[in-house]
Amino acid sequence: MKIPELRLHNRNIESIFSLLGEKENDITYSLGWAFSRSPHFLQLFLKKILPPNLYFNIEELEIVLQEHKGEAGITDIEIREISGTNVHVIIEAKRGWSFPSLDQLEKYVPRFRNTNRDLYLIVTMSECSEEYARASGLPTKVNGIAVKHISWSEISSLCNSGVGSHAEKRLMRELKNYLATIVNMQKQDSNWVYVVSLGNQECAPGLTFKQVVNERKRYFHPYGSGERWPKEPPNYIGFRYDGILQSIHHIESAELFKNFHLHFPEYPDEIEDGARYLYKLGPAIRPLHEVKAGAIVRSLRVWAMLDLLLTCQTISEARDKSYKRLEQI
Repeated sequence: MKIPELRLHNRNIESIFSLLGEKENDITYSLGWAFSRSPHFLQLFLKKILPPNLYFNIEELEIVLQEHKGEAGITDIEIREISGTNVHVIIEAKRGWSFPSLDQLEKYVPRFRNTNRDLYLIVTMSECSEEYARASGLPTKVNGIAVKHISWSEISSLCNSGVGSHAEKRLMRELKNYLATIVNMQKQDSNWVYVVSLGNQECAPGLTFKQVVNERKRYFHPYGSGERWPKEPPNYIGFRYDGILQSIHHIESAELFKNFHLHFPEYPDEIEDGARYLYKLGPAIRPLHEVKAGAIVRSLRVWAMLDLLLTCQTISEARDKSYKRLEQI
């Protein structure tokens, strides 16, 4: 029997966690609830972040959310032993590609006891990889306390473990569905396409932007810079050159990076000052008829709805009709 759809404020509810909302605190509460209701999930998480062979008893741990301690700030999640000094983990969770400042992390240090510092840990969570977090200044230690970074995609992978009771497995599926709808910054229900122009210039010795798109199935651009590049990955991206729309691609994944060489060996192995988005492109969607650029100036980047791009005669016509439709809505 088909299950009826559940909608709240005009959005589909894919998981019980989605009823909480999509704000940073909502993600924190969901993760804390999952830790408290699935001992196997909590154990997998602790084994991933703690040193190997460190003993801990799940039954002796408590999960604490949003605890305020004066100048020691408010922590998102704390995992600590109810009695004793064996394990104490402070988690600071962020939505998007950010991570807490050094000042914020230093506030948490007084929460730890003064002994057995090797057993204490601060964990930062966000969408960015540890590589990007470290390159952007996330320290490995704060006043002797180790700092580890873990991405939301890694948390999502833990949900695929297949261990635990039926109730735990169901909970993990719910959490994975929830994370998939919010922590990836793409708006999965959006049919807006970000259309950019590709030139013949080289972006690295022997590598052109057209090759990056057509051969490597990738695309990159500055992260939300003054040139009005997006701060959130679009769901679709379109490419135009030679005066026409060439292809539209679903963005399968997006990540921030600062070292081109890790993704394109043609570049030197060095850290750039500014961050850039790297998109992995899905299969090309090509219009059935020629869609000319129309009234678009040079390399101007525009937004338009997918269905209109595929049916209009020009990109500018699709852009104008898209915004007119938006006004009517």
